[in-house]
Amino acid sequence: MSYFEDLRKHVGNAPLILPGSVVIIENEKGEILLQHRKDGGWGLPGGLMELGESFEETAIREVKEETGLDIDGLTQLHVYSGADQYLKVANGDEFYCVTAVYTAKEVKGTILIDEEESYDFRYFPASKLPKGILDNHKKYINDYLNKKEKTESTGD
Repeated sequence: MSYFEDLRKHVGNAPLILPGSVVIIENEKGEILLQHRKDGGWGLPGGLMELGESFEETAIREVKEETGLDIDGLTQLHVYSGADQYLKVANGDEFYCVTAVYTAKEVKGTILIDEEESYDFRYFPASKLPKGILDNHKKYINDYLNKKEKTESTGD
């Protein structure tokens, strides 16, 4: 049982602050890896922190669990938090996400789908992201692409 699931036993649906990490993984064509989640939406691979983990350890573990891929060379893009990170899910649980977003320079292995969490994983061109992508994940990707574009245009 995960840390947040154990907390839910004590607090019911009350709002929680939940830290986690997601990773933007690009292939050699510049396409971004997205997960078709069991809730029907598309998003970046990642998930919630467990007790004692760092954001980086969470990112590495979650990507491995969800995709079968080993990642390294993480670069932090940004940490997102605040009122716009509030979610209320279908069962009534409320939470505020604190999400560290990373990119991974090294990706090894073959995608193996965890069928409990995912329908599919697929690479998409940044200009043709699928319908149903989670709003906050769309923001993370757009912020990443804007930063990448600025870096490429200035040569930094």
